[in-house]
Amino acid sequence: MTAANDINLREEKAEDYRKVEEVTREAFWNHYSEGCDEHYLVHVMRGSASFVKELAIVAEAEGKIVGNIMYTRAKILGDDGNVYPVLCFGPVSVLPSCQGKGIGTMLIEHSCSKARKLGYKAVLIYGDPEFYKRAGFVPAERFGICTPDGMYAAALQARELVKGALEGCAGSFAEDSVFEIDEKASTEFDKSFPHREKVSGLPSQKRFREVAAMRRPRQA
Repeated sequence: MTAANDINLREEKAEDYRKVEEVTREAFWNHYSEGCDEHYLVHVMRGSASFVKELAIVAEAEGKIVGNIMYTRAKILGDDGNVYPVLCFGPVSVLPSCQGKGIGTMLIEHSCSKARKLGYKAVLIYGDPEFYKRAGFVPAERFGICTPDGMYAAALQARELVKGALEGCAGSFAEDSVFEIDEKASTEFDKSFPHREKVSGLPSQKRFREVAAMRRPRQA
């Protein structure tokens, strides 16, 4: 059994890449939908101009990688015509056998602290609000921030790294185009991993659909 105090956090190295992709695949397989694309996203994210290498962090237990988090630069297109730089993380992954031990929260807290020291002021992500509120995130709607299609979404969460950083930043959140997954390329990439069955109808998939449906127009 791995305890949180046995975890070592460090920056990802080139020799970690494949293992991180394997861990990410294990963490997300059948979680949101049948199979997953997150390991492919990790693979291509490192080549994106928005990727923040210093914030690619892995969690180790007994010398083995059991989790990771990765960040990209994003922005808020302000209603006032200004562009406000922010960060976006995802995926954040923890091996299923190590989940529920606080490792994901450790990765978030460690990387957010480092991001603050690097001069970043806020983080926006898409995720389940029930989980992310425990990591200091609040609905982006509180700051008047919506999705690119003008919706207030429960999944769009925000955390200020510097107090007041998102005040006066109302507008739409724009993440990097690396998140626009090429499904054919992802399928081909997955063939380099051991075969796993795709399963539907899981509770986590139902929860994902429920959260995704929690949207309303910003302008009524």
